Amino acid sequence: MSKETESPSPTADDARRASISQTEKGRWERLWPVIACGAGLFSDGYLNNIIGPVNTMLSKIYPDEYASSSAQANVSSITFAGTVLGMLFFGYTSDHFSRKWSLFASTIIIILFATLGTASYGAGGSPKGLLAALVAYRFFLGIGIGGEYPAGSVGCAEGTGELKAGSRNKWFILFTNVQIDLAFFIAAVVATVVVVITGENHLRVAWRICLGIGIIPPLSLLYLRLKLQEPEAFKRESLSKAKTPWILVIKFYWQRLIIVSIIWFIYDFSAYSFGIYATTIVNNLLGDEQPLWKSLAWNILINFFYIPGCLAGAFVADLKSMGPKKTLFIGVMLQGIIGFIMAGCYPWLSEPKNIGGFVVVYGIFLMLGEFGPGDNIGLIASKTCATGIRGQYYGFAAAMGKIGAFAGSYALDAIQKNAGDDKIAAGRNPFFVASALAFLAGGLVLLLPHIGQDTIDMEDINFREYLSSHGYDTSKMGLASASDISSEDDVAVETKTVPTSAL
Repeated sequence: MSKETESPSPTADDARRASISQTEKGRWERLWPVIACGAGLFSDGYLNNIIGPVNTMLSKIYPDEYASSSAQANVSSITFAGTVLGMLFFGYTSDHFSRKWSLFASTIIIILFATLGTASYGAGGSPKGLLAALVAYRFFLGIGIGGEYPAGSVGCAEGTGELKAGSRNKWFILFTNVQIDLAFFIAAVVATVVVVITGENHLRVAWRICLGIGIIPPLSLLYLRLKLQEPEAFKRESLSKAKTPWILVIKFYWQRLIIVSIIWFIYDFSAYSFGIYATTIVNNLLGDEQPLWKSLAWNILINFFYIPGCLAGAFVADLKSMGPKKTLFIGVMLQGIIGFIMAGCYPWLSEPKNIGGFVVVYGIFLMLGEFGPGDNIGLIASKTCATGIRGQYYGFAAAMGKIGAFAGSYALDAIQKNAGDDKIAAGRNPFFVASALAFLAGGLVLLLPHIGQDTIDMEDINFREYLSSHGYDTSKMGLASASDISSEDDVAVETKTVPTSAL
């Protein structure tokens, strides 16, 4: 007769502490949700960047109406307003309802209003009515794009937690920031090719084709997103069925959120507003009188500079000796140095005969921006907070970035106007400002915590322990209750027995 004792079954806490990478899924099962969640940012990059060439086309088609209409400024900027609203709204829904359905809803909004924008029409053929309609559609398009950040990027980050350690940061970046930068480049190519094919006498067709192509990327992801499941981390740590302890959340994360938001604000302040230099470069190279296709073709080169930087940053962020924090720090510090060099050498670089040197140095400036903050600020925002409030945390930080883009466009314009007739000061003063801000961002980066391969796991554990220590009942966290998890584990284990002695 043998005497046996039961080994203790795993507790609910053990189940929640288990790494989300310990799921019984194949490589493709783990990877395709990352692609489906993150690749939607290609739509963000394309639909935001293509509006620049479309603006130029509309100004040539309707020179009088366009110049006298507020739509000239609103067509491109109104999308950012919608994006901020979308980031905040979908940040809330992705935490309190569902990552999957928040992302699916944002995709539907993008498809719908990208289609309506392409078909914009004014009553009776009115150009002003057309422009007003386009502005309205672009606002709602921005809401859909905003949802891609807290629902898509957050889902992408949580999905990478199921991938092999040592590759998680790379895959996140490849399907978030690299998608945006690639879309910028593709948009520049599309605009040039379409104008060459249609000719400048058929710009009424060209601008609609350019916008219409933007419907394809989100449409191609619709089926994949319908098949998505909620990320494992969200299933285990969601607060959707529990009351969010806002006071404890703010006490635990307010300092970190402010730092991340300021860094994102500074990055977008420079990244978006410095787009004005694309026009300056083209005008210096070709003069004021040039065919539209040539201007667009030079824009391809300028946008190409983003690609090497974002690809390099994706791989460096996964190196054991580097990581996202160091990569971001090195990127912003080097960008600040290059910016000061450009400011100091601007009188020489701005001469038409030296425009080649200007393009190269400016290209390096852009590459470093993508290598550091472009690649890593979203990654850091998604991994420096707990899963239960990640959507709102990320959405708020990203919204601050878009507000920075607004502020930067107005600030740099004011800096140039304050220079008066001094063209040298008007050209280099923005570089002084951007470089000083880059060094400020570098200093703030040092205040952030270390971000490793298992940061999502550890952040959830630390946050849960913090809540428990302050009397919060964590048993209701997750899509299943703690008792449900224990029951499932008990069934799976079936009280394994271990022989201890034989009599």
